[in-house]
Amino acid sequence: MIHLSPVRWLALLSTLGLCASVTHARVIGGIISTTLTITEDSQLVDDVTCTVTDAPCIAIGASGITLDLNGFSMTGLADSETACSGGASAGFAEDGIDVNGRTGVTIRGPGLVQRFRGPGIYSRNNGSTLTVTGVTVSTNCASGILVGGGADHDLSGNIAVRNGNGTNPCGGI
Repeated sequence: MIHLSPVRWLALLSTLGLCASVTHARVIGGIISTTLTITEDSQLVDDVTCTVTDAPCIAIGASGITLDLNGFSMTGLADSETACSGGASAGFAEDGIDVNGRTGVTIRGPGLVQRFRGPGIYSRNNGSTLTVTGVTVSTNCASGILVGGGADHDLSGNIAVRNGNGTNPCGGI
């Protein structure tokens, strides 16, 4: 039997408590060929090339999570010069990051979300308390960041360049 002094017990319990509170974020990078649904805090660890058609590249699958772009880029299938050559995908299906009705979601830059045939970042179905900070959205066929309802959003420190198209020139944020 091991006997520990009260000080050592306290140190052991503190260490166990620290270990229990550590959560490991999902790491994302490389090619995404089917929608990646994230349900825990996640981070990009490399650039992402998205080859998904008629669906989002990354879908937020739970409330209260953070996606950290970590200075990397997410690139979709839209044309690099004209975004989508005239029109967005049907129903904005090919968005970069889809926040469908989730609450308390944070998307944190720096990072680049570009060349999606829908919005770069799309919050729909009245999700609330979406925070998007420090993200550059460029050459997406619809808005760079499109918020479809909800309340208490914080969209600050973002840059939007060349988003929109001839039939839907909504553009930036």
